[in-house]
Amino acid sequence: MKEIIINAVLKAKSGKGELLRKELINLVEASRMEDGCLQYTLYESVENSDTFVFYERWKDEEALTFHMNAEHYKYCGQQTEPLLEKQEIHRLQIVNY
Repeated sequence: MKEIIINAVLKAKSGKGELLRKELINLVEASRMEDGCLQYTLYESVENSDTFVFYERWKDEEALTFHMNAEHYKYCGQQTEPLLEKQEIHRLQIVNY
């Protein structure tokens, strides 16, 4: 089974950055406790404090699927959807070790 890496870029609507930040921090704490989570890191842009980037590493596809079906993930999606201007999600795998 191959490790799955997720890189997600989220940009808050004007004036909603701090609310988005709080919701994303809650998601990080809960997600890191999942068995298949190898890394779950949230970054904030230095140039634009309304832009956040996730770097996630999951043990395998099963672990990622479990995460995406977890109640805390679904709840966060409901809370953040009205706060987001833009969201890009990239599923990645390592090319060179």
